[in-house]
Amino acid sequence: MSSAKKTAVVICPGRGTYNKPELGVLGRQFTDKTLLARFDEMRRAQGQDTLSELDSAKRYSIAKHTRGDNASALIYAATFGDFRAIDPEKVEVVAVTGNSMGWYSALACSGALSAEDGFEVVNTMGTLMQEYMIGGQLVYPFMDTDWHPDQTRKAELLALVDSINSTKATLALSIDLGGMLVLAGDDVGLTAFEKAVPVVQERFPMRLANHAGFHSHLQAPVAAQGSAHLNVDLFQQPDLPVIDGRGQIWWPGSCDLNALWDYTLGHQVTETYDFTHAIAQAAREFAPDLFIVTGPGTTLGGAVAQSLIVANWAGLSDKSRFQSHQNSTPILFSMGMEDQRKLVT
Repeated sequence: MSSAKKTAVVICPGRGTYNKPELGVLGRQFTDKTLLARFDEMRRAQGQDTLSELDSAKRYSIAKHTRGDNASALIYAATFGDFRAIDPEKVEVVAVTGNSMGWYSALACSGALSAEDGFEVVNTMGTLMQEYMIGGQLVYPFMDTDWHPDQTRKAELLALVDSINSTKATLALSIDLGGMLVLAGDDVGLTAFEKAVPVVQERFPMRLANHAGFHSHLQAPVAAQGSAHLNVDLFQQPDLPVIDGRGQIWWPGSCDLNALWDYTLGHQVTETYDFTHAIAQAAREFAPDLFIVTGPGTTLGGAVAQSLIVANWAGLSDKSRFQSHQNSTPILFSMGMEDQRKLVT
């Protein structure tokens, strides 16, 4: 990366990004030990394992580390620590967005929530999701391995989802995620979809372990409890523009905080999260030099690249075009990759 300061949109990942390789990441990279101790204190007060205990475990446990009440808090802390590590001498952050649970992290990174209030929102919602555990999620691609956008295939899959949902099953689009459809539903709906589509790339359709039916009407009880637990007073005017799961931009100084609270604990919980559109909006409105995906993990980078391809941004039309652009003029930096991380920290 050249020495001239670059503009960047920062993208915060959601659930499923703190995996076995990420074990110990807070110990290695979270430099604000006072803030981490505060997060631990907040968890201890709720009778929960602390982040320090979870992160320093001898081995990674799918049963423990992917639970909503644990995973959400670990991911939030890793994301927030990464955001704080970005070097303002190298990078000017012009906006923030996120995927799914990453919306809560984006609110904290933007300044719409303080670090502790962001943690309270994430920990509360992750715990409620785990307690209720309504429905599940699966992932299925509509792009091929070369990332050619196939809108006809996407439309066919969404028509199948509607058709299954019109029976005695529940199935809906949970997240529009680049070249992937993340579906939410009850077991009947998810199973019906799995039986109706061919296995592709040897692993899809893929059920997501310990995931509830996020971003669907199944989560209405969670949204109601979240609204009852979390007050609008937690929210404040952001310092940076923040782009939500509809592609709407919340601008510093002009946010209706009641509306922001209502979206965060209402629509964001019970309606489709359009990550693809959020990335397209970030590209078109802010035209950044870089898209920086914070940790933990590296799994969101592909969805960001695919979203830019769907938007046909900067002439990106498929995987090879993206890779050649990335090789000559890198635009996507994943902080979960050490070689890319050091270029922006």
